[in-house]
Order: sequence, then structure tokens, then C-alpha cells
Amino acid sequence: MNKYNDLMAFQKQTEALSQVAGRLGWDQETMMPRGAAAQRGEEMAAMQSMLHARRIDPKVGAWLAEIDADTLDQVGQAQVRDIRKSFERTQKVPADLAAEIAKTTSLAQGTWAQARADEDVAAFLPVLQEVVRLKREEGQALAEGGSVYDAMIDDYEPDMTAKGLADMFDAMRPRLVALRAAVLDAKAPQELFGTYPEDKQLALSDEIAKVFGYNFDLGRIDKAVHPFSSGSGQDVRITTRTSEDDPFNCIYSTIHEVGHACYEQSVDNAYLLTPIGRGVSMGVHESQSRIYENQLGRSRAFTGWLFDQMRKRFDEFDSSSEEAFYATVNRVNKGYIRTEADEIQYNLHVMLRFDLERALMSGDLEVVDLEAAWNDRFAADFGYAVDKPSNGVLQDVHWSVGLFGYFPTYALGNLYAGCLHETLRADVPDLDAQLRKGELAPATEWLKDKLQQHGALRSPEDTITHACGKAPSAEPMLSYLEKKFSEIYDL
Repeated sequence: MNKYNDLMAFQKQTEALSQVAGRLGWDQETMMPRGAAAQRGEEMAAMQSMLHARRIDPKVGAWLAEIDADTLDQVGQAQVRDIRKSFERTQKVPADLAAEIAKTTSLAQGTWAQARADEDVAAFLPVLQEVVRLKREEGQALAEGGSVYDAMIDDYEPDMTAKGLADMFDAMRPRLVALRAAVLDAKAPQELFGTYPEDKQLALSDEIAKVFGYNFDLGRIDKAVHPFSSGSGQDVRITTRTSEDDPFNCIYSTIHEVGHACYEQSVDNAYLLTPIGRGVSMGVHESQSRIYENQLGRSRAFTGWLFDQMRKRFDEFDSSSEEAFYATVNRVNKGYIRTEADEIQYNLHVMLRFDLERALMSGDLEVVDLEAAWNDRFAADFGYAVDKPSNGVLQDVHWSVGLFGYFPTYALGNLYAGCLHETLRADVPDLDAQLRKGELAPATEWLKDKLQQHGALRSPEDTITHACGKAPSAEPMLSYLEKKFSEIYDL
């Protein structure tokens, strides 16, 4: 056990430094002065160089060689498994390449934000081209002759492959497309009109975060262009955004990020600053944000509680009834933005990005042709043209920061959320009665007990299987969507 204890003590420092690097990223998105971008790039590169060196330190290899995993309990075996994977994976990527990626993506993030604000794709393409070049090089080093994109997916969803994702998407697409067509042909619910002051939105956002179990003693909410969650353990921060004519943007961005944050805040404290002291994968992580946002937050029962909150807080709120408000919250609209998409169309947005970034990484698509490829694919999938770059290829931050392989985990998270929701309903039969009162604890405590507290103890698929009692599949999600929207749209 001495070798194991030495390994874990060393790893604790590595995990702590990784959290510091993450905090630099949070600051860059929320509070950093614009003029600090170049220096921040150097800082991020320095942190990445230090982390890279620690992850491949010869001492780690020696400890791993001397530890007999069969003598460890389940937790110890999981810790060693993840450290070994990081050690072997990091060795494949040259240190100077890892530092260059960190520096370039830090700079690219600021360039993307300005280009998005200016609707100027040309201003972003040169730095994106450099990001893609570096990520291809990293992917080739990791793949060692295999699939570059599979190697990238493994960063976010271990054991998943592009083929597995493509097969899943091909199976989901026909039912999603058919449901979308039927809904858009039906009479739509009323829209929400009025002006909703930012200060009141943010006050409601704070209240909703508390209702869903977010611990403000271990976190905070700030504003960002693209909402996100950052950190783990005892410092988990989230961001949201506001639009005075669309309070749902703020409300559901907050609920979504709270789902991510509550996962991290709920991991067993015994795992703090260890490899398994975090969410196991982005797909499982997304299952938490999506079940919080959609199956709970957009449910008929919870929107009844939210209806009362809106009447109390906003003078211009004009929805006629709880049932009308529920339909408005779940209204299926033609639109461009993935993060604002309804539950039916969201996965179609993800599938578009999955196909484009897979082509980018393989070299079948070059950056100079990306905007045209995006616009053509969007028109084919959604039936209308992209009107401006911020509603098209510039809308997401992910590619600017090198997150290739990340997008498909959003759809996988929806699939996992469907499985969890089906089991939650069976285990908590009075769930709706609690949601109508704004009581989320029965649902969030169930998720904490079944999934969140275990962190990365198990593989992603085993994490969902453990929580649900059966292997994940798309059927619960698809059945849930068909039932819900058939009722709302009287199909």
C-alpha cells in the first residue's frame, strides 16, 4: 500500500494544479480584461507544460509497475485504472505540442468571441485553421495509426467510437425527423411576449439554482457569452446569460448548468482531488444537465410552480394558464441555436456538428470550406437557410478551444437522461406532486444516490447501468419525446 499511497499523494497535487488551470479558463470567460488574452495564453501554456510533465513523470510509471491492482478494493482499482490511462495517453503527445495547443486555443477563444460579435467568419478562420492543424497532430499521435476521431472521442466518452455514435444517430434520426415534421405541421402553442428585466431574471435564476440543489457555499453564478460549468469538489462555478425578451434563455441555461454543477458537488468527498473525484464522462455529465433541464425543468408539474414564480416577479408576464405556459415552455420553433433548441430538434443540431467535425479531423473537410458545409447541411436538415454567422458556424465556442469529439456526447447525454428518467419515475411514483410544489429534492437526491456520488468509479456505460438496473438504449428517450409532444400538439 505504500506505493499506492505515494502515487495518490503525487496525483492529488496534479489534480489540484489541474483545478487551478480550470480556474484560469473560468476567469478568461467571465472576468479577465480583454487586453490580457496574450498573457493568459502564455499562462495556460505554462500550466499545461507542468501538468504534462507530472502526468508522464517516471515516478508514476514506476509506481504503476509496482502496484498489484488485485490487492486493491474497487476504489483503488478505479484510481489506478484512470492514472494508468492518463500516463499512457499523455506519453503519446509531445510536451511542446500540448503547450502549443493550450496557448493557441486560449487565444482562439477570444478571437472567436470577437468574430461572433462582429459576424466576421473570415477573422476567425486563420486561428481555427491552426487549432485544427494542432488537434489533427495530437489525434494522430494518440491514435497511433488508428482513427484520429476515435482517439479524440475517448477524451470525453471513454470506450465510445465514431461508428458506435453514428449507428446510434442513424437509429434515432428517423423517429426524431418524423416527430419534428408532425409537430411543425400542427398548431403551435402561444409564444411568450414582453420585456423581462435582467436583474429580475438573475434573481429568479439564483432561486431556481437553490431549488435544484446548487450549493452556493461551494460555487457562484456569473454571466458568459456561452454558459458553462467549471470545477469540481468544493469549488464548482457556473455561468448563465440573459435576453430581456426571452427569460427562458436564462432560466434553462441556469438549470442546465446546475445539473452539471450538482453532479460535481455531489461526488463523494472521499474522492476529492483524485482521478475519480469528478464526472465519469461528458455523456454522463450531459445526462445530468439534460434531465435537470428537460425531464424535470420542462415537465408539466415543475412549470406549474414556475408559472407562479413568473406571475409574482414579472409585470408583463401574460400566459393565460399553467397548461398554456407548459405548452409555451415546450414550444417547438424553427431556429438556429443549439442551446436554445427544443428537445426534439436538439439532437439534430448535434448530429450536424458530429458529421462536420469528424470530416475536419479526417481531412475530408478543410476549415476554409467549413462555413459553406455548415450552411448547406443546415438547410438540408432544417429546411431554411442560416441568416448570419452567429446563428451558424460561429455560434458555439467548442471548436475554438479544441473540443473535437465533444459534441456527440450531448446527444448521448439525452439518451442516458431518458433511461434515468424512466427509472426515476418508477422509483419515485409521487414525483409530480413534489415538482408542483417546487420540491426537487426527491429527484435530485435519487440522482445523487444512484449516480452522482460515485463520480468516475465505474465506466460511463456501467454508471448508467448501475443507476437504471439495465443497459442504456435510445428507446426510453424516444418514447418520452413522442408521448410528451403528441399530448402538447394533439397529434
